[in-house]
Amino acid sequence: MKGTVHYEVCGDIALLSIDNPPVNPLSSGVRQGLFDGVDQALADDAVTGIVITGLHRAFIAGADISEFGAAASEGASLHEVLRIMDKSVKPIIAAINGTAFGGGLEVALCCNYRIAAPTAPVGLPEVKLGLLPGAGGTQRLPRLIGAKAAAGIMLTGDPVAAPPALQMGIIDRIAEGDLIEEAIDYAREIVVSANPLRRIRDMDEKIRADRGDSAILAEVGAQIEKNQRGRFAPVQILKCIETAVNTDDFDAGLDFERERFSECLADPQREALIHIFFAERAANKIPGLTKDLPLIEINKGSIVGAGTMGGGIAMCFANAGIPVKVHDNDADNLARGIKVIESNYARTVSRGRLSQAAMDERMALIIPTVNFDDLGDGDVVIEAVYENLDLKKEIFKRLDSIMKPGSLLATNTSGLDVDAIAAVTSRPADVCGMHFFSPANVMRLLEVIKGEKSTPVTLASAMALGKRLGKVSVVAGNCPGFIGNRMIGGYGRQANLMILEGAMPSRIDEVIYNFGLAMGPFAMADMVGLDLGWRARKMVGGSNDITTRVTDGLCDLGRYGQKNGKGFYRYEPGDRTPLPDPEADEVIRKVAEELGRPQKSFSDDEILKRCIYPLVNIGAMLLDEGHALRAGDIDTVYVNGYGFPAHVGGPMWYADTRGLDNVLADIERFYEESGDDVWKPSNLLRKLVREGRNFASLDAG
Repeated sequence: MKGTVHYEVCGDIALLSIDNPPVNPLSSGVRQGLFDGVDQALADDAVTGIVITGLHRAFIAGADISEFGAAASEGASLHEVLRIMDKSVKPIIAAINGTAFGGGLEVALCCNYRIAAPTAPVGLPEVKLGLLPGAGGTQRLPRLIGAKAAAGIMLTGDPVAAPPALQMGIIDRIAEGDLIEEAIDYAREIVVSANPLRRIRDMDEKIRADRGDSAILAEVGAQIEKNQRGRFAPVQILKCIETAVNTDDFDAGLDFERERFSECLADPQREALIHIFFAERAANKIPGLTKDLPLIEINKGSIVGAGTMGGGIAMCFANAGIPVKVHDNDADNLARGIKVIESNYARTVSRGRLSQAAMDERMALIIPTVNFDDLGDGDVVIEAVYENLDLKKEIFKRLDSIMKPGSLLATNTSGLDVDAIAAVTSRPADVCGMHFFSPANVMRLLEVIKGEKSTPVTLASAMALGKRLGKVSVVAGNCPGFIGNRMIGGYGRQANLMILEGAMPSRIDEVIYNFGLAMGPFAMADMVGLDLGWRARKMVGGSNDITTRVTDGLCDLGRYGQKNGKGFYRYEPGDRTPLPDPEADEVIRKVAEELGRPQKSFSDDEILKRCIYPLVNIGAMLLDEGHALRAGDIDTVYVNGYGFPAHVGGPMWYADTRGLDNVLADIERFYEESGDDVWKPSNLLRKLVREGRNFASLDAG
């Protein structure tokens, strides 16, 4: 069995120390060790109390994820462990030395009292894997802290640090000195008091108060619809919380929770979310990058450009505690950029998510300068000006002359040739792409672009920096658009072709929204601004691409999107809700007529395939070319950078679930009907279907 629990007696207190490095998951040996340890302590008349703690850096970091999807074949079950703890006539204290997540917090909640180290986080992150707390968490936590607070913890899955956990009542004390000594003293204090043991299962004050306030559960339901639309597990969590609130029978609540947990376990969303969980971690494993590489030590950063991207990247550095200089040639632009950063932080302070002192500390780390040479002492410099290759080359020539030897030189381009930029320097080995997604201080994704001459040290340092900045980093090859933007072109192209063939923008957007994205392609285009591409095309004399004809026609009428209240849709003043507009529909009709495009009716399934399958086909091409290392990397890019629903697993995982033979058949049909190159089937896709394999098999080796 995996893992163990050490048993010792300290005077009259039994100490159970969980030993399953590095993070003490609830593997079979740990579960059996806890059961045996509690049983032994209860049978020993000399023992008056029990303390449970963890060795290493965690208390218990949750279930052993390798056991998900199957019943544990060895050792006591977690439910058996919690039952013997619940029946204990001797006080059990959880001494939370480090991370107590998932089943770890559920074990702690089954203890009579909880004392934690000041730095120990607690949480119930099961929802992130398509599951719910299945060992009493949905029943105990509402009884302890109330339904609303419990729902917030379970539905976000985010950790709660020890101080706020103390305030909320999740833990009872924070250790001021040695945790184990204080936990043992705490146990003796409880024994001496001779008061009845406090069990969360017996508490009813919070849930009785919640029972009389129907608005609480309605509010939680509205939040699920807003933030977790289409997700299965959050709805089941709400049902469990509702059961906890509305029943006095704790054991019946546990039975209900187990039933809902089994449903989550069997739901395909669980497998998709676990795929994303592992894919994000696998993205850090890059061939040729070993742990012993001498990384560039980054203590100071430099940024060229104080616009939206430059300011957002500067915030990433400041949030990570790294001093950063921000340059702009124009003093007014620089001042405006710093003001935007300040406003962003101030908004966070006003919402209670950041203290004023923390904001002041972060602002002090951001140093504006109009002097380009001031950037030279940075350990890394990130160029973040607008997408113009000649301008970026000019900037890198200047950076080459001022940056100290050994510094990392990165361009934030979203799709330009990184090798062409690196070639103007005398040190192309030190150059790579670091493509942040807007807004950079919010979006989790970072594409690290490997140039032809980028060294392993350069790439490894960029990936390590991404991790420090709190990003999910993925290595991409140097091709137009890299991974994400190269693929998204096919998605947008098909949407624009379909409106010329009889599908209205609102219909396409509805299908994509129902699939799980936050908005469809036309609502997104209105939000970004239709005039950006229109103006760029006008600067080069226009475009012959039929997919831009409608957008150009709308812009010719002064319809630029949300910014002026009319684009593909119209918008009421102060409201971003897209409303159909006959004027926009007439532009579409006229362009389709001028181009002689035949009109037809579309099913929802056809619309979805036309939008999503180009992602799959181009993704397969990227894998075949080596510009994406894994199918999981592509899924990671799309979930974290493009709003692809995580519970669907990313475009490549989604294709696997539809069956690659079915996907290929549709792609071949679309290619035959249209002749559009985006539908020319990838060689890799054909090969996988021929061999009866899927994209997941590539990642499995």
